[in-house]
Amino acid sequence: MWSRSLFSAVSNPEASGKPPDPWRCAPPPPCAPRPSCPPSRPACSPTRRARPSRRPSAPPPVVLFMKGTPETPQCGFSRASIQILGLQGVDPSKFAAFNVLEDDELRSGIKEFSDWPTIPQLYLEKEFVGGCDILVSMHQDGSLAKMLEEKNVLAAMEGGESESK
Repeated sequence: MWSRSLFSAVSNPEASGKPPDPWRCAPPPPCAPRPSCPPSRPACSPTRRARPSRRPSAPPPVVLFMKGTPETPQCGFSRASIQILGLQGVDPSKFAAFNVLEDDELRSGIKEFSDWPTIPQLYLEKEFVGGCDILVSMHQDGSLAKMLEEKNVLAAMEGGESESK
């Protein structure tokens, strides 16, 4: 109903006409050596990466593409999405958030890939769930709690039971 496979075009995105997988990326280019640094210093080595990739090689089951971070959301819809996931009891170890404001390519790519025009966007086990409006609706009708419980992504309560039971 609301889900769309995130990884349907991973094997050959160009042939399928879909944009590339937002979690796959080429390794960052190496740093250029600075003329003032001696070649023996590792920080100046031309093989050192400019920055580590922010995209996981194996994403956790719950992924939110948002504006800002969970600690400091930069829009009300992102804040509402984080609050809903918190109210639902999503296990932090099974959750990742990506700040699309830091990466214009990711921001436009995720919108094109999901064919959903707005941010935030929630993915559950690599399947597109929806944006904030969908999350609010699912939260209100109980279908989000059921889906999260079925996917076993809720934090365990004391005694080992999930919070939604």
